Amino acid sequence: MLKTHWNRAVETLTLPFFLALLLAAGFMGFVAWDHSHWWANREDYGFGWLVPAFVAFVVHDRWSRITAAVTVCAAPASPRAAGWKRWLLNFVIYGGMLGGALLFLLGAFYRAGAGPSHPGSLALSMGAGAIALTLFFVNAPDAESSRPSGIFDDARVRLTALLLFPALVWLVSAPMVSVIENQLSLFLLHKVTTVVFFVFDVLGLPLQQEGNVLVLPPLADGEPNRVGVEQACSGIRSLTACLFAGSFLAAVFLDKLWKKVALVAAAMAFAFLTNLIRSLFLTSWAYNYGHEAIEGTVHDVAGYSVLGLTVVGLLLLLPLFQLEWATGTDDEEEL
Repeated sequence: MLKTHWNRAVETLTLPFFLALLLAAGFMGFVAWDHSHWWANREDYGFGWLVPAFVAFVVHDRWSRITAAVTVCAAPASPRAAGWKRWLLNFVIYGGMLGGALLFLLGAFYRAGAGPSHPGSLALSMGAGAIALTLFFVNAPDAESSRPSGIFDDARVRLTALLLFPALVWLVSAPMVSVIENQLSLFLLHKVTTVVFFVFDVLGLPLQQEGNVLVLPPLADGEPNRVGVEQACSGIRSLTACLFAGSFLAAVFLDKLWKKVALVAAAMAFAFLTNLIRSLFLTSWAYNYGHEAIEGTVHDVAGYSVLGLTVVGLLLLLPLFQLEWATGTDDEEEL
């Protein structure tokens, strides 16, 4: 039975494309092994354990469309980019393949020499994604005859686009380069602290801001009551997790490119908004019960609520995005 399904898959997809899928899965497996260090040791990237399962689900969910796209590539009069568009497309593809190979090798050497590292994991993610996508394009079946088309109408591009999420989602499952992550975290931390201070000031609740520390009225026993907006509370944790959640929901439930981009943008906006609500709640709790009261369970539950509220908000938005909107074209690229 298993052999029959194997032979049928090879026959449907053509052997080169099927081997490209297996090779890409090998690259993704190596990336997953590298990223598992961060998933196990950094709470903010613990959602990464879900990434391989979600990638497998998306591939399974799109399998019929993938096989249909392979058939279109091999069919007579299959659309292909022509003229200067063909040259531009080939330049991007083969340049991406070379750049991806160099990035993957750089990340692998970095991993071998320095162990798990932010730059190494990022290089492996980018390199594996570029290699996988270019492998899908190059190994798409050729057609006996073709007709000229634009770049995004090219059958090979449409086939590759169906596998964009499985190839690139790994970029959000491991830490960014330290400099970028630190700068983004500090930016979000400053914004969150400023907004919390402003809200309490408007409500007439006295407090002072000292950098990223909010000085609340002293407790009943005279002990200082200070709440520090730590780096982990800045929103960088919820931003990456919500970005992953938004990307997955967009890949599974939406079909238009602009809808997918809009939902991912909405996920980022929800992440910032819900994290701000979380910070306001924790500061209010400390205002009434003291800074020690927000440690432990209260802090953790509030943190997990950020992701939960974001997912609920995105699910509520999905029916709106699934409506048919007039966009000037009825056939956009699926990603």
